[in-house]
Amino acid sequence: MARSRHDPVPADPNAYGRDPYGDPYADPYAGDQLAGGRIDQGGFGDGPPVRRRRRRRWPAILLAVLLVPLLLLVAGYFYLDSRLKRETVLTDYAGRVADTPGTNWLVVGSDSRAGLSKADQRRLKTGFTAGRRTDSMMLLHYGSGGTSLISLPRDSYVPIPGHGSNKLNAAFAFGGPKLLVQTVEKSTGVHIDHYAEIGFGGFVGVVDAIGGVDICVKERINDPKAGLKLQPGCQTLNGGEALGYVRTRAFARADLERVEHQRQFFGALMKKSTSPGVMLNPFRAIPLALNATENFLVDDGDHLYDLVRMMWAMKGVSGGDGVTTTVPIGGGGSAAGVGSYISWDKARAATLFEALKQDQKIPPSVITK
Repeated sequence: MARSRHDPVPADPNAYGRDPYGDPYADPYAGDQLAGGRIDQGGFGDGPPVRRRRRRRWPAILLAVLLVPLLLLVAGYFYLDSRLKRETVLTDYAGRVADTPGTNWLVVGSDSRAGLSKADQRRLKTGFTAGRRTDSMMLLHYGSGGTSLISLPRDSYVPIPGHGSNKLNAAFAFGGPKLLVQTVEKSTGVHIDHYAEIGFGGFVGVVDAIGGVDICVKERINDPKAGLKLQPGCQTLNGGEALGYVRTRAFARADLERVEHQRQFFGALMKKSTSPGVMLNPFRAIPLALNATENFLVDDGDHLYDLVRMMWAMKGVSGGDGVTTTVPIGGGGSAAGVGSYISWDKARAATLFEALKQDQKIPPSVITK
């Protein structure tokens, strides 16, 4: 039956989404709040609104936080390792000393002026000689028998393969670091595993990069030839002063006292370089790393981790955990074409080097200043 347009239409209880007899001020969208504000349009087979899960990003962020510094460290290591100067130094030869227990470094300070301007050379009193010659030589040993740092005075009178007997530093002049290593191995019976050399310019740069080195000076030093003037007492030496300190021979014992200063300085340098004040300070650590890797010359088989291990071993010696000494001296003399030289005490020197060869503690009876 047709409905007249005048007939009343029953009210739709769902009109406008609310009961006409309910609260006229109710929120018409109250039922949609749990759906994130979406309006449920309804439909066949519709169930409850589906909540979308947010993707968890923190694992990826954490991974990135861990990986980025690691990648930077790895890249930084290989970059610094590539900056090391390398030369073929440790080579086999007929009759070479066999490998011995422990690890042995030949650490050499040369008088190379590379990297120094003419003004720097005048200021530091280094002279203007070209090339490079050995200014200090030390044998560093570490292993189960402990750590030891032994000075080999440059005026030591020793046999040099192919050149007769001469001062130890003459081996470097005749055949560079390769012949020097061979001479040291033949004279000591100790197999050299690693080689490190640094010149005047690199020396000054490394010291200044860490803000100087703390040295306790025993007596007043005034040496115009080395550009050095120091008062007794503990003090911080800058690069130029430190260079003068390890070069000066203005003492009654000349070269023998100088090698003491060299061991003292290198121990202090390694102690300062590995201190938290340097290692944790990027304004010290980065210049140190750049200066050291640019100025150290090593064998072509050596790497940055070898150099770091050497630094820690030297730090241990300076901290009293090892032995610092000079090869026992027996006397002196002079020869034509050689000049004045010093000779080793053969018996005591043999005892010292035998202990190194066997990776045993050095007997106190052969430890000298």
